[in-house]
Amino acid sequence: MGCRKLPRRDIRERFMEKVSVVAETGCWEWLGYRENGYGRFSVSTASLSQKAHRVSYELHVGPIPEGLTLDHLCRNRACVNPAHLEPVPFATNVLRGESPPASNARKTHCPKGHPYDDENTLINPTNGYRGCRACIHERNVERARRRKEQRHARRCVA
Repeated sequence: MGCRKLPRRDIRERFMEKVSVVAETGCWEWLGYRENGYGRFSVSTASLSQKAHRVSYELHVGPIPEGLTLDHLCRNRACVNPAHLEPVPFATNVLRGESPPASNARKTHCPKGHPYDDENTLINPTNGYRGCRACIHERNVERARRRKEQRHARRCVA
C-alpha cells in the first residue's frame, strides 16, 4: 500500500483563503502569520515564506520591477490588495512613511523658524544631515562674542 498523493491546490486559492476584504478601506487584510506587521506566505511546502504583499502583487499584477520595492499606499502593512501596492524606489518608500527620516524630510523650517531652502540649507556631506545656515551663523556670532568677553576678562584680571 503506497501513499496516496493529494492533488495540488492552486496557489491563488490557498492565498485568498488567508485574506479578508475590509469594505470600509478596500484593504485585503492578511489573516495568516505576520512578522513585524507584514503577512508571510509559503508559495510551496519546500520554500521559505515570503512577504504576502509581494506574493499578492506577483500573482495579480506581475513581477516586481528590478530595483523597486512595494509601497503600501494605504499605510497598512497587513494589506495585500495589489491596488494598494505601488512599486517605487526604496528611498521614495521610506520618505512616504512615518519614520524619523521621513518626518524630518517633510520639515520646511528649522526649529527657530528659518526656512529650509536652497540658500539657507547646508547639507553635511558625511552624514547627509541638514543644517540651517542662519542658525549656524547665529551660533558662530554668539561663540565669538563669548570668546571675546573671556579674553577681555582674562586681561582685566592680570
